[in-house]
Amino acid sequence: MFVRALVFLALTAGSWAAGTFPKPDPERRFPELKVPSRLGDPWRAATEDWTGGRRRTREDPVWTDWLRREREEVGRWMVRHRDRVEWLPGWSHDGVSPKDGSRVTWTDAIPHEETEFFASPSDPRIEITPKLHAWWVVTFRARHVETMVRAAQLFQLTGDEAYLDWAAGQMDFYAANFDQWEPQRPGHPARLFWQTLTEATNLIKFTEVVRLLGKTVAADRRETWRRDFLEPEVKALNSTQQQVHNIALWQRCAVAQVALVLGDEALWRGAIDGPWGVRRQVAEGVTSDYLWYEQSLGYNAYVAQALHSLGLAAGLAGRADELSHELAVAQNLLVAPLTLRFPDGRLPNPADSRVAGRAPDVELFARLYRVFPTTLGLEEAGRMRDWNTLLDPPSPPPRPVSLPEVTPVHLESSRMAMLRSGSWQVFIHYGQIARSHSQREALNYSASIGEAAVTHDPGTVGYGSPLHRGYYTRGLAHNVPLIDGEGQEGHDRGELLEFAPARVRAAQPRYRPGVRAERELAIEAATLRDTVTVECAAGPRRLGLAFHLQGRTRLPEGFWPEADFGRGRPEEFAQWSEVRGGRFRDRVEFEAEVEGGAVLRVTMAVSGEFRIWRGSSPDAPPRRRESFYLELVEKADRAAFTTTLAPAAAR
Repeated sequence: MFVRALVFLALTAGSWAAGTFPKPDPERRFPELKVPSRLGDPWRAATEDWTGGRRRTREDPVWTDWLRREREEVGRWMVRHRDRVEWLPGWSHDGVSPKDGSRVTWTDAIPHEETEFFASPSDPRIEITPKLHAWWVVTFRARHVETMVRAAQLFQLTGDEAYLDWAAGQMDFYAANFDQWEPQRPGHPARLFWQTLTEATNLIKFTEVVRLLGKTVAADRRETWRRDFLEPEVKALNSTQQQVHNIALWQRCAVAQVALVLGDEALWRGAIDGPWGVRRQVAEGVTSDYLWYEQSLGYNAYVAQALHSLGLAAGLAGRADELSHELAVAQNLLVAPLTLRFPDGRLPNPADSRVAGRAPDVELFARLYRVFPTTLGLEEAGRMRDWNTLLDPPSPPPRPVSLPEVTPVHLESSRMAMLRSGSWQVFIHYGQIARSHSQREALNYSASIGEAAVTHDPGTVGYGSPLHRGYYTRGLAHNVPLIDGEGQEGHDRGELLEFAPARVRAAQPRYRPGVRAERELAIEAATLRDTVTVECAAGPRRLGLAFHLQGRTRLPEGFWPEADFGRGRPEEFAQWSEVRGGRFRDRVEFEAEVEGGAVLRVTMAVSGEFRIWRGSSPDAPPRRRESFYLELVEKADRAAFTTTLAPAAAR
């Protein structure tokens, strides 16, 4: 095989151990939700019962109706759609409105043939540019490959060779034309898709088609698929992402699944045990808190899905035991965010995910039950009708669902902490482990009082939007200090100075060159007190603080319309609208009615004269929110900003 040279990779597998996060006994973590197998493992080896599936779709009216609808949907796609070599792929993140960064709604209407405009929920008429056309193509192609999997499943279930002929014909098309798609970016070998991540996630689907069609396809035809498609894809994926990263993990998981379907042991060993194989990705990429090191909580789910796909394929191949530790860790990735949920179910949103996630994500737990069984997932999967529940019916949960309790915690290896006392819950992200997916947000915090969200991280928009780098990743978009209008420079682990259930103090000694920043958050009875201290070693600077609220405020006297808020400031300041400004000394107070109806008395204080502006700023699009920027009138080399928030009735 072309990958025999990968055998040597296993020999170097021990050289990276110094960079791992300790994760002893992952099987014992989060027992509230886990459903152990008969052997005591928290994960399970998936099964595939085609005989039982045929019986269910024949004898159970609900399943009979499901099969009818599945055949109709797949049949319509088979008749209507063909991929085209001339269609060049784009980036999935480019499907955003130029007006506000909201996500464009994908439909299967072919651009410039069946429709002349796209739309988003807040932008009904979007011009189809070449970039957006390429975004449409990459979404189409992913759905086309997914339909190939469904057609192969229908062939296995029904024996109808029309599905076999169509799915195999599509494999012929991609194998015959693979080299005609040129990589869209220098140094990035993806062909069918714009990036190797999408190439990997879809290679898993192609591999599943080959597995499902099996020996019903002639050996020479399968050999063509191997030689002209699967092996070139593997070569491309193995040539990139020589690092610990979510993309690298997906690539290694995809290559491992190709190895299983081809029966290539050397390829399997390289993907699992090689220098950048699955074991190293899990050892170095998952923190001791069972959070993915790139810090976006959305990547917890994404990485868990990658490892679920590998565990599923390995289980069906009888090799899941070889991944026992990695699967136990991956299941914890799925569960760990539950311990950080706010009372309204919203998750904190550090790094550059889009809209904040919700917990529990019942649908996600249900989709992953075949490898990661939980009471929550099994309960929801029992109500679902899809290929998973048809072929591997979920057992009833052995006990009622009980979610892990949210308690105050310092997540040292993840550079985060959670406070909880009385009605307040506060999350702080005080440092970063790596540059990947980091924003200028060190020391940012989110808070809720009861069920009411007080302030949160809005996340970002699609990476293809100018607002991603031009606003959402910048300091002004977060509750952080600004120096000459700028937030953090680079990324840094930061330092935790003190931690208690109702109090945390953390610092960024290198917040910017020559600038040290420190934040203390303290829940004192019914009041949340936030103190931010900035010290500049190189002399006086313009010092300020950004603060965002999920609600509406009642300003005191002394504010007036401000037309030039963004003049002379970094580009992100131009994204605020309806700005009003005022000039005060030492302190300013106002009331805010936050989401959920809670009314807070807000006091912002700093010694000396300062200016403060309130404006409408971008929240998770298309929403906006009220935001404040406070800045000292005179330059200074040190400032201490104190913000207190208390229920209005308590003042």
